[in-house]
Amino acid sequence: MGPTKGGALSKNAQKYIPEPPGFIPTEEEKYLLSMYETVKSYEKEAHRLRENAARARLVAADEKYKRELEQKATVVEDSGSDGSVAAPRASKPKKKKAKNTPTPENAARARLVAADEKYKRELEQKAAVVEDSASDGSVAAATSRAPKPKKKKAKKVRSEERDITAGAPHSDSSQGSDSEASENSYEQRENRSRDDRKKDLAERAAEEEERKRMELLGEGRHQDGWDDEEGPSIARRTKPKGDAKGSLVKSLAEASTPPHDFSKALRMSKVTGSVLFPESGAGGPSAVWTPPDSASDPNDRALVIELPKFQSSKAMRGQGNNTLAIKFAAPPESERFSINIAGPGHRDFFDVLFHFNPRQRHKGGQLVVNERQDGIWGQGVAVPLSTLPLIFGQSSCTLTVQVNGGGFDVFIDEKHCARLEHRTQLPPEECNLFLQFPSTDDYGKSENWKVFKVWWGHKDCMAADDLGGVAGVNVYSSLHPKKLFISGLSKIQTEPQVELRRAELERAFRKYGGDLGAVVTVPTNTTFAFVEVENERMADVALNEMSNKYRLNRARRSKHEALQEEREAAEKAKGKRKDDSKGWD
Repeated sequence: MGPTKGGALSKNAQKYIPEPPGFIPTEEEKYLLSMYETVKSYEKEAHRLRENAARARLVAADEKYKRELEQKATVVEDSGSDGSVAAPRASKPKKKKAKNTPTPENAARARLVAADEKYKRELEQKAAVVEDSASDGSVAAATSRAPKPKKKKAKKVRSEERDITAGAPHSDSSQGSDSEASENSYEQRENRSRDDRKKDLAERAAEEEERKRMELLGEGRHQDGWDDEEGPSIARRTKPKGDAKGSLVKSLAEASTPPHDFSKALRMSKVTGSVLFPESGAGGPSAVWTPPDSASDPNDRALVIELPKFQSSKAMRGQGNNTLAIKFAAPPESERFSINIAGPGHRDFFDVLFHFNPRQRHKGGQLVVNERQDGIWGQGVAVPLSTLPLIFGQSSCTLTVQVNGGGFDVFIDEKHCARLEHRTQLPPEECNLFLQFPSTDDYGKSENWKVFKVWWGHKDCMAADDLGGVAGVNVYSSLHPKKLFISGLSKIQTEPQVELRRAELERAFRKYGGDLGAVVTVPTNTTFAFVEVENERMADVALNEMSNKYRLNRARRSKHEALQEEREAAEKAKGKRKDDSKGWD
């Protein structure tokens, strides 16, 4: 059972998932739908087998009951024939003896009493079995309904007894004339009793089947909105009812941290640090900062906080103020938000030591950490959001940034997510760093998040000894000796525009590229380009001569480029040694 040929979904799959026009499911989707339909068929087959078993039990009980009635009827006939022979009405002594002879009414009354006692015992046994096997609320409900037929049956037996007592003969002369009528009434009562018993057996069997069904499927499946007609379900365990005192869930609920406060496990002590936002006297959940909607640029009404008494020499050794903690919340519809850490003289954050920027809808979701020099962003470290703790759509998260000798370590809810190695020298003297919460991105698009609390102080090193799985560790980020970075160009989107810009830059930098000319790289849909010249000296000359026409900076080389250059240098040195050894021969 699976998808039909040609990529279309089966009819059962279309029942649960509407198929849009031109939709072609993937192999994984086909397999998943096939699995759903298989599970559904198994559930239907199990339900059918249980119904057949219940019907078979009812038929067996009915046949057994018929056999019992036949045996009782045989006993009554035998006793009736003996009484008719031994009960002549000729003499008075015979009448006295006839009083001790069992009559049909007395025999019927005795059978009804015996049947009532037997029925009570059966109900008690059934109730005991159901109570012993009960493990959840559904079974308890079934057992609470079981004794109801007992009262109904007892009332019927008592009414039949009253009927028999009322219809019993008061004189010996009327005994013979009423025997035929009493036998007919007895048969009618037996038929009604048999019908009632069959109905009771059917009700008990249905209740037992329902109880077993709830045990197999799980009582919680209907709470999720799934039933037998909507689609397959996965059974879920239900927590038995009882006293929740001392339970793990209750303990976690009582120990939960408010969204606007840090967890006690982080140990953000007032002794080793201080809360910089909200300011003292303005605390509480109402003191929340959000980016203004009408901001035009990142610095427009941005929140800027000074981080006092930072000493790079102590931070490198794990001492002094080295840790920044931010309690925040990003709503599900937020696309991005960011923070910047800069030193003194940052020129409106034109120079940034550390940049933190989660982007929910960029390349499948990424966290980017980077730095900026002279307004030019460096080569960022990108980490997929799927590998990190949830950031967007949570009630609150904790971001921790720790400065140490290796760089800026980033922790989200105590998980080491990334590291930005130092690319710019930290201020050598004690100073105040500056923390900025931008209002918009570089293109003026508003950011969306809430800042509850900011803490700055000292914490011991949070990074583990093994940093093999941390993004950004051992990233080579030096300047490229021959490549220039040109920024501030107009944005281009089409291939003809790319070709025109490449031709323009090749003509402008041709004299710096040697015999082959300059190598120009122009990415699509960007406002920058790269130009690689002949050597490092010509790069310096181009920076001096072309700075008045273009916005130029040295480009940074990636780790791959650095390794490739080291490999080429090693091969040249090896070839040179071979040439020198040949000269000695």
